[in-house]
Amino acid sequence: MGDTRTRIRRHVEARPGVHHSRLGRDLDLSSGQLQYHLRWLRDEGTVVREAVGGKTHYYPPGIDPWERRALAFVRRETPRGIIVRLYADGPTRPGDLAADLGLARSTVAWHVSNLADHDVVAKSDDSPMTVSLRRPERTTALLEAVEPSLPDRLVDRFLRTVDTFLE
Repeated sequence: MGDTRTRIRRHVEARPGVHHSRLGRDLDLSSGQLQYHLRWLRDEGTVVREAVGGKTHYYPPGIDPWERRALAFVRRETPRGIIVRLYADGPTRPGDLAADLGLARSTVAWHVSNLADHDVVAKSDDSPMTVSLRRPERTTALLEAVEPSLPDRLVDRFLRTVDTFLE
């Protein structure tokens, strides 16, 4: 295995759930170069790819599908904030999440729907609806293991600022 593939594989092992663009930035690889080597790594079974919430994430083999999806979300600031708030406060209404996190209701609704679609949170059938963590113990372990990078947090904050102007 070439040095570039070894670097990519080791980076994915150290940061399960790293998304494609972050991987390229961290390793200073062009998109084409990264795609080429990732295809080899996927074909030989040393890296697993999964699209979650519009981004492609990479994992070492052996991580179960639910954990792959949850890892992808805890690496992003806004979904992570929602997950942390649900862990701290228990079942919460989306409007309260929006107010607590300083986000637009539409932003929270979009993220909650994404999290629910990937089985990370559950939405109640009650009126008013509440949101809760689907697997609190496993989710908490992932929160403790993963801290989003500064560039990822900055991108999330920029998107939040744009969202505020569009309200």
